Amino acid sequence: MVVDLIVIGTAITLGPLHNSAFVLLLSSLRGTRKGLAFLLSWLANLVAVIACVMLLTGGTPPAHDSAPSDAALAAELAIGVGLVLFGCYRSRRPPHPHQPPSWTGRVDNASLATAAGLAWLLQPWALVGAGAATAVDANLSTAYAWLALTGYCLLATLSLLAMELYTVWAPDTAHARLDALRTWLDRHQDQLIITLSLLAGLWLTARSIYELVA
Repeated sequence: MVVDLIVIGTAITLGPLHNSAFVLLLSSLRGTRKGLAFLLSWLANLVAVIACVMLLTGGTPPAHDSAPSDAALAAELAIGVGLVLFGCYRSRRPPHPHQPPSWTGRVDNASLATAAGLAWLLQPWALVGAGAATAVDANLSTAYAWLALTGYCLLATLSLLAMELYTVWAPDTAHARLDALRTWLDRHQDQLIITLSLLAGLWLTARSIYELVA
């Protein structure tokens, strides 16, 4: 479970879409506050999903080869196959210039609630769902499981947290470097999405198939 959560959390935190949007928020008027609203909403999403899973399982993992266990693995397999197919589709699609979303022109006037709502819209829900399916195996009677789930949520938020703290500690330097990062992310958006989708998808597919047949 821990290795799966590390892979999923890393794929989430490296996603180019939300990182690029977050840099844009930080560069706007009252950017630090908007960034914090986005970050907290993003983290709350992850925690809420894990909390729902724990409520369903009661904090006790289902028995191996039971219907709930097989259902979680089947969901993980479906997400993994879906990510691989999506990555293959994106790799075959001819490259085209990316147009900035319409909301980017209104980011200076965006409210904190809007910034928080963007976190919900930009969350990579397929990967979040894979994390939820993996968390089914968590046994909350052990400190190990608590640490694993906490580490997963923090890892999936790590890039946002690092950029937020960088902006707070060194705003002048941070804005210049983060703008350069956003430009790079925009230029390599397709490659990053394809790579992350294929790597995470292949891992989830292989792991779930192994668990189902073992």
